[in-house]
Amino acid sequence: MANLSHPWAEPMPDSQFQLMHDILAAPSPIGLEGAMSHGVIKPYFESFAPAGWAVQSFKGHAGVILDTHPGDDDRFKVMVIGHADKIRMQVRSIGDDGKIWINSDSFLPTTLIGHEVSLFSEDPAAPGSYRRIDGGTVEALGAIHFADPKLRSGERGVRKEQLYLELHIHGADKKKQIEGLGIRPGDSILMNRPIRRGFGPDTFYGAYLDNGLGCFVAAEAARLVAESGGAKNIRMLFTIATYEEIGRFGSRVMAGELRPDAIIGVDVNHDYAAAPGIGDRRMAPIEMGKGFTMSVGSIVSEQLNRRIETVANNLEIPMQRDVVGVDTGTDGMAGVLGNVDCAATSVGMPLRNMHTISESACTRDVLACTHAVAGTLQALDKEETQPGVLAVAFCNNHPRLDSAQPLKHPGFESD
Repeated sequence: MANLSHPWAEPMPDSQFQLMHDILAAPSPIGLEGAMSHGVIKPYFESFAPAGWAVQSFKGHAGVILDTHPGDDDRFKVMVIGHADKIRMQVRSIGDDGKIWINSDSFLPTTLIGHEVSLFSEDPAAPGSYRRIDGGTVEALGAIHFADPKLRSGERGVRKEQLYLELHIHGADKKKQIEGLGIRPGDSILMNRPIRRGFGPDTFYGAYLDNGLGCFVAAEAARLVAESGGAKNIRMLFTIATYEEIGRFGSRVMAGELRPDAIIGVDVNHDYAAAPGIGDRRMAPIEMGKGFTMSVGSIVSEQLNRRIETVANNLEIPMQRDVVGVDTGTDGMAGVLGNVDCAATSVGMPLRNMHTISESACTRDVLACTHAVAGTLQALDKEETQPGVLAVAFCNNHPRLDSAQPLKHPGFESD
């Protein structure tokens, strides 16, 4: 029987895994995120939202926000942000031999070769209507027989300019065959690899865990809050942002529009312990399967971090500290980038093979992050015993290192 008091220590139920699958499988390349935000998450929000909660949409992008107290700007506002946009390839040009030359965006070119993809093409005769082409693969070299010795040995890699989409076109007028399909420069291409459960216990793998997982956590944290009685004292903004992969532009717009008092960005992180070839960099010892991650450093609010860590300790949720430098690299930066005064931090889940077709993670880490976010929101809601308490606390209780207590070595005396 599942340990209901510690769901992060148990396998993820099949129904919850299916929701995560559906969120991650939604085709939502940058600029075309509506399949995930409006197609999957918005209906899910509406399925459990209590009376009075509302979903807000935006004009310039397909982001959505589930708002517990729409229009109530006097309440302390906490924004939880995941991003729905996926990195994608795009058509650059079409060759006379039927090759569709593409860009690699934020993928390593060598990780793309041979993998199946889906091309999404806007119908030239019906702007706004899209068609999907499956069955193509990304190629660059053709057969090994045509590769020079340095490519065969690995001394030289694949350049991004060599990548093309193979649609197996043959016969006369290959370029015209492609153009006749309405494929044009700029069309989006996505990896075709939905997630599935992995071989290791409580693992899963596939494409685009970055960052449908953050959206899943935001959505499930909203459900947990709703099922536990809702938000009584603070305003919670469960946010599905866009444009993160090109500079976190969507989240900064949302922060600018709603002006939250606190932001919790939810994104994926690296399993540094398993990352090949970086042992000499002395990275933070973050590992898949050991809990969610919390950023320290950069612009993060130590007050907000303290509350998250307190919740994790009280609930016995496993947590790992991630060291960030000048930038969290996530939507946790939305307030600073949007010129909004707010306390902010970033939490996440360790991944292996980020920005590949075989990203992998542990469901227990995802559940740990979900319950830590929900628990922190509920703790903040209880802390706001009367209007203004949290605002005053965050303004007046910044840590003071000039009050730090001297620490001495305890010596070697036995107990």
